[in-house]
Amino acid sequence: MSVAFDTLGYSKRLRDAGVTQKQAEAQAEAARDYIMADLVTKSDLTAAMDTLTLRITVRLGAIMIAGVGALAVLIKLT
Repeated sequence: MSVAFDTLGYSKRLRDAGVTQKQAEAQAEAARDYIMADLVTKSDLTAAMDTLTLRITVRLGAIMIAGVGALAVLIKLT
């Protein structure tokens, strides 16, 4: 996953608001390293949704097969 984060612009905005340059740079680096690492992209979400859709489809198919098999056994016993 790659998310663009403008650390220079972020630290500049902090400096413009009165934060010292050293603190602004430290906050920008911390935001990039710790906050941005936990964000997901649209492609991450799409991949996760595709995986979950496949898993649900397989489980539903297995439940359907088991149900049809149980029904066949009940019909055979009667």
